[in-house]
Formats: sequence, C-alpha cells, structure tokens
Amino acid sequence: MSVTNKKASPSAVYNDKVVRQFTIMTVVWGVVGMLVGVIIAAQLTWPGLNMGIEWLSYGRLRPLHTNAVIFAFGGCGLFAASYYVVQRTCQVRIFSDALAAFTFWGWQLVIVLAAITLPLGMTQGKEYAELEWPIDLLIAAVWVAYAVVFFGTIGLRKVRHIYVANWFFGAFILAVAVLHIVNSAVIPVDIFKSYSAYAGVQDAMVQWWYGHNAVGFFLTAGFLGMMYYFIPKQVERPVYSYRLSIVHFWALIFTYMWAGPHHLHYTALPDWTQSIGMVFSLILLAPSWGGMINGIMTLSGAWHKLRDDPILRFLIVSLSFYGMSTFEGPMMSIKTVNALSHYTDWTVGHVHSGALGWVGLVTMGSMYYLIPRLYGQKKMYSVPAIELHFWIATIGIVLYIAAMWIAGVMQGLMWRAVNPDGSLTYTFVESVKATFPFYVIRLAGGVLYLAGMVVMLWNTVMTARSGRSEDVRIPALNPAHA
Repeated sequence: MSVTNKKASPSAVYNDKVVRQFTIMTVVWGVVGMLVGVIIAAQLTWPGLNMGIEWLSYGRLRPLHTNAVIFAFGGCGLFAASYYVVQRTCQVRIFSDALAAFTFWGWQLVIVLAAITLPLGMTQGKEYAELEWPIDLLIAAVWVAYAVVFFGTIGLRKVRHIYVANWFFGAFILAVAVLHIVNSAVIPVDIFKSYSAYAGVQDAMVQWWYGHNAVGFFLTAGFLGMMYYFIPKQVERPVYSYRLSIVHFWALIFTYMWAGPHHLHYTALPDWTQSIGMVFSLILLAPSWGGMINGIMTLSGAWHKLRDDPILRFLIVSLSFYGMSTFEGPMMSIKTVNALSHYTDWTVGHVHSGALGWVGLVTMGSMYYLIPRLYGQKKMYSVPAIELHFWIATIGIVLYIAAMWIAGVMQGLMWRAVNPDGSLTYTFVESVKATFPFYVIRLAGGVLYLAGMVVMLWNTVMTARSGRSEDVRIPALNPAHA
C-alpha cells in the first residue's frame, strides 16, 4: 500500500483524516462507556456506592452508559468503517471533506451534550431515545450530512458495482434517519423539556418500533457492513457466497421492521399486534443465521489463520455471538418464553451478549484492522496485547451473560412460584437477595471487559505515536472493473 507525500493533490488521495478521528474516538468512548457500565454494575451490587449523590444514581447513569456504548463507541466505529469502506470500494475520495468534518465534530458534540444532560436528569424517558429535543435536532442535522457524504460518494464511484457492505451501511443510514425523526416528534415545553407527540399505547408502539430497529439497523445492519468488508480483507479470501449476502440483506431489512411489538407482550398493545411481532421475530432467525454462516464460512480453506491472527479471532467470535443472540432473541419473543423472561435479568444477558459479544468484538476487530493502516504501519504496536485483549474480553463476556442468564431464569421462576393456597412462595426481596452473587459475577465480567478496552487504548496510542498520519493514494482504476 503506497502512501502519498504531503504535496499530493487532495483529489488523488482518500480522506483518511476523518476516518482516523472517528477511529481514535471509537476507542476513547469505548473506555468511557464501559467504565460507566462497571460503575452502575457495582451500584446494583452495592447500592450505597452512589453515596446519595443524585447525579451518580443508577437511574441517571444507566442511560448515559447505553448512549455512550451504542452511539459514542458503536456510532464512531460505524462512521469510521463506513467512510473507510465506501472510499475503498468506490475507488474515489469522499464526497465532501467539509460535511465529513461536520459529522465528526457534530457527533462529538452530541455525545458531550448527552454526557452533561443525562446525569442532570434531562431525559424523555424513552429507551435509546432519552436525549431532549435540541440534541435530537442536532442528531438529525448530523445524520442528514452523513447521508449526503455516504450516498454522494456512492454516486461518484468509479466502479460500477456497489459492494454489499455499502448496501448494509446505506440501509442503516436511511433506516436510522426515519426511525429517529419519527420517534423524536415532540411538543417542546422549554429548552430542557418536551412531551411526546404520541400518547398511550401508540407512544409505546412507536417507541419500540424505533427501539427494536435501533437494534436491527444501528446495531445489526451497520455492523454487518463491517463484517462483509473486514472479514474477507483480514482472511484474504472473497466472501463465501456473494449471492447469499444479497439474500441476507433483503430478507433482514424487510423482516426487522416488523419485530418491535415483541417488546410489549402482555401489555395494553392489541394481542394481534403482539403476535405479528412474535412471528416476524421468529422469521428473523433465517436471514440472521444465513449472514452468520456466510461470514464464518469465508474462512473455508483458511481455518488455520485463526490460530495466529487475533484480529481475525475478534471478527469470527463476534459472529458466533451474533448467531447466539439472534437465536436467543426470537426464542424470547415467543409469548410463553417471554412470560418467564420479561422484566428479568435474562433480558439484560441477551442484550449484552449482542452488545459486548457481537457489536463490541466486531468493532474492536475492525478498528485493529484500520488503526495500523491509517498510521502507515504494517501492524499494531503490540500484537500480544491484541491477544490479551481478546481473551480477557471473551472471558468477561462469558462471565457476564452466564450470570445474567442464570439470575434471570431464577428470578422468573421465583416470581411465578405460588403456594397451594395461591399466595406467592417468595417475596420480591428474597429474589433480590438470591440474585446478589450473580451481580458480583456480572461486575467481574464487566471489569475484565473494561480492562480489555484500556489495553486497546494503550495499543492504539502507541501505534499512532510510532506511525504517521498521511492519506493513502487512490489506486488507478482497472478498466475491467469499470
């Protein structure tokens, strides 16, 4: 890979500056988001740790944790990967350097405003959509600029074909725009407070149409775009079945949109709507596992690389967690299973098997691929540190989700247990007491995962310090590809 000198024409090189910026902030916000997660896990184990300070209470820090991990860590990773991939696969410089810079600084401002307002209790109280209306407007502005940059680059492409990773990135960008704008329709009271434009069960339905598709498109489609580019690149083989990747795309984006009602089983939502959500959730298993199999089978003939390549291990193990989570989710959407799992820590375990196992590991693997290339290096500063990160992160995930699965099933069984006279066998406090050991194990798993992020931050800083920040020349177009 050739690196240009500083006198090269800007149009002759990729814009890797914005990719570097988002990549570095992915790692930084990953440490911050996981740290807040460890703090609130400790508070659930020992509630006195918030010391009576309202800004440090669980109710204030929990949405800060989810926003930091999903939108700061995950969001920056998606910006970095999509900007890198769309330029390479289209063999053209990014559509607008100015708009790309706006998306970076605007997104960082969104994150900082979230970190200020959420601990102060300024919230709409909607899962994954807690931020108040002025910040929502900023998010919309940044997202429109993001769409212009991404699709503008697609429009300028020098290669006729649009690679499948860009299909997933494009669907993620369009769907999140629609989801955010519709769900964020509010009536402002003042600059710090607003009320939803929807009411009652309609508000709940719109929220979980948004909430589940935030998972489906932000946390799934976008990261599948990463998977379809970085796994073939790292293993140095084409994707196992390109035809399957297209089927995976269309089946996934159609089916996901209808699955949201499964979050509202046994509520005031009409029963037929709950059933539709359950049915589409079960259908989702097919395209999800098709994508997982497609990614893993890309290693056909190159399985030996898993022994020596920790970056590839991050990417492949993330797919294993993706497959596990996309089996568990449809299973938990079945009404009879949901009757046991709803409102228990089993749901928490499911969410984190997807967030830590799938989103976290595929992002880390992708960033480990990007960072040395963005700084003119052949590899990260310390490959053994990548190996260490992989193992402590994986052990941390297993401890976390196993503890939550056991605790959740135990809670569900204790809450539904009744005596012969119909009275409850256990009080709620007894179920809390029985859960305590699993909260300690969950905390230990979180500490390990955070430690892995700290190792990654150190490795990233050392790689950047020993490298150089220069943009890569756009290769000459092969006429056969035109």
